[in-house]
Amino acid sequence: MASDKADRKPDLKAAGDRGDLTTLMEPLVLGEGSRHRAELTDLALELAQRSAGFRRSLPASLLTSLATLVRAMNCYYSNLIEGHDTHPVDIERALQGDYSRDPKKRDLQLEAQAHIAVQQWIDEGGVRGRAVTANAIREIHRRFCELLPGDMLWVENPDTHERMQVTPGELRQTDVRVGGHIAISAPAVPRFLARFEAVYSRLGKSETILAAPAAHHRLAWIHPLLDGNGRVARLMSHATLLDVLDTGAVWSVARGLARSVATYKGHLASCDQTRRNDLDGRGNLSEEALAEFTRFFLTTCLDQVTFMEGLMQPDTLRARILLWAEEQVRLDRLPPRSGAILEAVLYRGELPRGDAAGIVGTGDRQARRVVSGLIEHGVLISESSRAPLRLAFPAALASRWMPGLFPDRSP
Repeated sequence: MASDKADRKPDLKAAGDRGDLTTLMEPLVLGEGSRHRAELTDLALELAQRSAGFRRSLPASLLTSLATLVRAMNCYYSNLIEGHDTHPVDIERALQGDYSRDPKKRDLQLEAQAHIAVQQWIDEGGVRGRAVTANAIREIHRRFCELLPGDMLWVENPDTHERMQVTPGELRQTDVRVGGHIAISAPAVPRFLARFEAVYSRLGKSETILAAPAAHHRLAWIHPLLDGNGRVARLMSHATLLDVLDTGAVWSVARGLARSVATYKGHLASCDQTRRNDLDGRGNLSEEALAEFTRFFLTTCLDQVTFMEGLMQPDTLRARILLWAEEQVRLDRLPPRSGAILEAVLYRGELPRGDAAGIVGTGDRQARRVVSGLIEHGVLISESSRAPLRLAFPAALASRWMPGLFPDRSP
């Protein structure tokens, strides 16, 4: 399920329909009579308010640049949960066509590149309004796996050492056991996904937020794919929150899940368990465990919004960026007055190129030199040679500009 060992090396057996009933994964949502609903509904509403407030606080010109960095962050942490440590600096290099000579590291870079490509497709509306549908789940998997190196499209039975090839977008054809969880029989997967879609695609906004953690676990519990279920579940959850909260993709739950990975995996395992007693709901699976995971998941989302809000506070962000620029000028890595251009971009959101000379105050030639230096450092971008300049957030500078976003590593 959530771990790489579980995802890539499930216990595989020949498939046969055991007649599994879809009621086995009930409850799919916390019932109206659940004693947990009031507290968790409050959490869901707080998340909606805080997420909307954070997005509104950001200049429109920063949304795209920040979302680009968050994609690398989300990719890093989601793959880290699977045991694959590909730092965003290495991810950024891969996106620029700079791959490691080490075949294993190169494969991990390509895996990260695939993850980012799929999330960008999601962020641009690829599954808008249909993130929890069976077709979208299969399409996320297909798009991801089609971009993977061939060596990463195999799973192995740890007992028999039988190797099976993963087909992008194809539901599993074998039975699996992941840790202590015996997943439903392979022929039952389509009908469970149909039930999954029927429930989660018909909820209102507040109910969708409240049910997002349940959908996350229930998809992993179905284990519809031979490999990659954990990452697909996290991408589905990202797409759901992007849609229902209109997050702008400027924060990610994956960072919080990875930073509490033992707790995350523990909650997923607890949600696999059947009802504990007569007070534990009326479904087959534990409502208490589902409520505990929902609380953890929504609280983790809130923590990540708070964290990103802190990083993007205008005064402190400005101070960190200008301090970096001053250091680069002293080291003769940037032309003088580079900080003035960055400060203008921060204040205005975007800067017409024709305004650069007035800000630098030393003429057009020096202004072009300053702008070129900042573009070469990857901290300014524009759509064309005549388009306005916007701020970028390169991964190599994240430790200085946005400390704590991910672990430090020298570029």
